[in-house]
Amino acid sequence: MIRIEVIENNNEKKRISRAVLESLPEWFGIESAREKYIEDSAEQTMIAAFDGEKEVGFICLNETGSDTVELHVLGVLKEYHHKGIGSKLFKKARKIASESGYSFIQVKTVAMGKYPEYDATNKFYLSLGFKEFEVIPELWGEENPCQIYVMHLEIIKGGYK
Repeated sequence: MIRIEVIENNNEKKRISRAVLESLPEWFGIESAREKYIEDSAEQTMIAAFDGEKEVGFICLNETGSDTVELHVLGVLKEYHHKGIGSKLFKKARKIASESGYSFIQVKTVAMGKYPEYDATNKFYLSLGFKEFEVIPELWGEENPCQIYVMHLEIIKGGYK
């Protein structure tokens, strides 16, 4: 049974993000970028997934504006892909963002058509209900064009719609 919980301790956030991200070199193989995600996780809202005591995935949210929060990083161990864990993490993150009063959630990834791993990531975000906002080719360099997706968070009493 997978357990989803909010992580408060900054050192625990770093430990979890390191354990998961280092196991996913296809997505987090650039060491400097991976280390930045790990360091940043300590100051962000983190929701983690556990199989027993083993951390199997996490998501971090970062405020980017008074009305917008970013899905800053999401990782799930490969052996747990396609088991609904990413969706469960996002559902909890979306609820937290909505209840915190944000109007929008955004996520950045490498644009469709560059790498098979990122094509799967794009399809995952689209399946969650994200909409294409824009591609910024120069943000990460032409070899890694940045796709930005957005989602409106309809705030209703007790959570999101």
